[in-house]
Amino acid sequence: MKNESIPKSIRTWNPSERPRERLLHKGAGSLSNAELLAILLVTGSRKEHALALARRLLGAGEEPLKALGRMTAAHLMTFRGIGPGKAVTVVAAMELARRYTQSPVIASQTIRQSRDAHGQLTPLFADLMHEEFWVLYLNNANRVQFRFQVSKGGLTSTLVDVRIILKKALELGAVGLILAHNHPSGNLRPSKSDIQITRKTKKAAAIMDIKLLDHLIVHGSEYYSFADEQLL
Repeated sequence: MKNESIPKSIRTWNPSERPRERLLHKGAGSLSNAELLAILLVTGSRKEHALALARRLLGAGEEPLKALGRMTAAHLMTFRGIGPGKAVTVVAAMELARRYTQSPVIASQTIRQSRDAHGQLTPLFADLMHEEFWVLYLNNANRVQFRFQVSKGGLTSTLVDVRIILKKALELGAVGLILAHNHPSGNLRPSKSDIQITRKTKKAAAIMDIKLLDHLIVHGSEYYSFADEQLL
């Protein structure tokens, strides 16, 4: 008896419905997240085609790409139909996307308010389960010259060396700084050490005629601004 539950291979679909052909003729922007992921996966399994597998990987959460970006190769391989090859491809693609958002060309934007700075920082912290400390270096037109990772830490803290921050500022000829770090816990209130490092950096930068414009604590789409709260 024929097994009706086994889906047809994508190769048997009408060319106008196949993700790869649609990308070639209509561009990547016309494809859904699942279709783009299916192209990376190339094949599915005997029980489901690549698009069905991609949909299962993305799940039904509110932020499927964010969840996918957090998965390690080992985690991906716990899904039926995902072997080392597929897992490595997906992890590599997500890392490339992460690095693209961190490129200096993308970073070149005028900062007028804390919201602008947060827009620059969101891609850096989007999928992190540990703390990282970054600095935005600005020129005299308040345009971002460079984004620099000062340190990477554990779940609750990371060490920050003010000398490293200022050394980079002098190399770039920056006149403004915006400090930023994430709180994976979701608690955006600054700790005593957050306040101390802010004051220490502001005081040291002022000696070199460099202005500390803000310090943002980030978690997802939310953030805490020292400048907005008048703590600078």
